[in-house]
Amino acid sequence: MNRPIEIFTSDLLGEVYYRTVHESGLPIYIFPKKMATAHALFAVNYGSVDNAPDRKGHTPFPDGIAHFLEHKLFSNEDGSDSFERFSSFGADANAYTSHTRTVYLFSATDRFDESLAELIDFVTHPYFTPESVAKEQGIIGEEIRMCRDNPYDRCYYNMLEGLYQEHPVKTEICGSIRSIAEITDQTLYDCYRAHYRPENMALVVCGDVTVEQILSVADAHLPKSGIKPVAEESTLQEPDGVAHSRVVTCGQVAKPIFSIGVKDVNIPADPLERARRDAGMAILSEMLFSESGELYNRLFDSRLISPEFSADFAITKGFGFLQISGEADDPDAVLSQILAYIGEQKKNGLSREDFERCRRVEFAEYIKGFDSPEEIANTLLAFVFDDAELFAYADILRGMEFSYIESLFNEFFKPCRFTLSIVKPQKEIQKEGE
Repeated sequence: MNRPIEIFTSDLLGEVYYRTVHESGLPIYIFPKKMATAHALFAVNYGSVDNAPDRKGHTPFPDGIAHFLEHKLFSNEDGSDSFERFSSFGADANAYTSHTRTVYLFSATDRFDESLAELIDFVTHPYFTPESVAKEQGIIGEEIRMCRDNPYDRCYYNMLEGLYQEHPVKTEICGSIRSIAEITDQTLYDCYRAHYRPENMALVVCGDVTVEQILSVADAHLPKSGIKPVAEESTLQEPDGVAHSRVVTCGQVAKPIFSIGVKDVNIPADPLERARRDAGMAILSEMLFSESGELYNRLFDSRLISPEFSADFAITKGFGFLQISGEADDPDAVLSQILAYIGEQKKNGLSREDFERCRRVEFAEYIKGFDSPEEIANTLLAFVFDDAELFAYADILRGMEFSYIESLFNEFFKPCRFTLSIVKPQKEIQKEGE
C-alpha cells in the first residue's frame, strides 16, 4: 500500500527516522539503527492527569483508571497472558503509566516481528470481565499500599500536593483504594474507547529494522479504522500560587529526605518554545545544582546534605515543575541556603563561563542518548506527544543564548512558588509532638 512517508534527518548526528500514518489513523515512527537490540513502544497519549473535571465539574473516570487499564490489557480473551507470549519469543516486555501517557513496550534481539505483532494485538483487543477486574483490584490495592509505605514516593506526591491546588498531577497515578473500587469492566471499556483511539496513540520502533518490515506487520495486525468519539475538554484553571509551602510526614527513613518543588506558571503554548524552555531549564539546573557547582559544594562542605542530591525539570503542555531532592538532617536549612544562593546569583549575575560549560554538558548528554535504541525510542515518543521534533532539540541547545538563561532564571525562581516536602523518621515526629 502506497502512503506518504515523512523523512527527518540530522546531518549533525548522521541519523534519520521516518513517520507515516496508518489508515487506522495511528502515527508510526521508525528509527533504523544498526544495533543488536531493537526496541518498540506502543503508547497512548493518556495518563493520570487526563482525568480533570469537565465543564459540569464531573470527573470522567475514577482516579487510577489509566494505570488499571495498563495492568488489565495483558490478559487475553483466550485465557493467555501476553507476558508469557513475549517470553516465548525471547523478548523482554513491560509497561508503565505516567502522569501523561501509558506505554507498552518490549526489547528483542530475535523474532522481532512476532513480538511486534503481539504488542499490537493485545493493545488493540481489550478483554475485561467482572471477575478479572475484582482480582486486579486486590493486586493494585496492594501496590497502592506499598507506594504509600515507600518514603520516596510519599515525599514526591506530597511535593505535588503542595505545589498544585487544582491540577490532577497531584493525584497519585495508581489512584486510591476507594477510587479503584469504583472501576468495573464496563468502566474500563468506556475509558478504552474514549482514549485508546489510533490518532491518540503512537507506535515507535528503533533498531535494526526497515520501514517496509514495520509497516508490513502493522498492516497485518492493526484495525483498518478507529473509533473517534469527541472527548470534552476540561476547563480546569490552576492558580499560580502553591497549595502548601511545607508538607511534613513520617516514614521508614534513617534521616530526613526532602523534595523541593518549584512551580512553573509560564508554560508556552507553542511546542518549539516549550522545548526551548525545557532545554534552558536543563542548562540552568546544571549551572545551579550540579555536583560541580558552587551551591552543592557549599551544602556538602557544611554537612547540610548527603552526596545524593539532584535536580530535575519536567514540562508538558499542561504543567511544569522543578524538583530538587536529597537527604538532610535539616531540610529547612537546605531550602534556606538554596533561596539565599538564588538571591546572591540574582544580585551578582549568572556566570557566562558556567553557562557555556553547562550547555556543552547538556549537548553531550543529548548526543549520548543516541547510543541506545531504548533511549532513542523513549525520547522520540516524548517529543511526539508534545508535538515537537526530536532533531530540533540539537539546534535549540546549540543556539541557546546566555540572555535567555538570564531571563528564565529571573522569571522562574520566585520564593512564592516553592514547596518543601519532608519525610522524617518516626522518632523525630514523636519528639516534635512531646
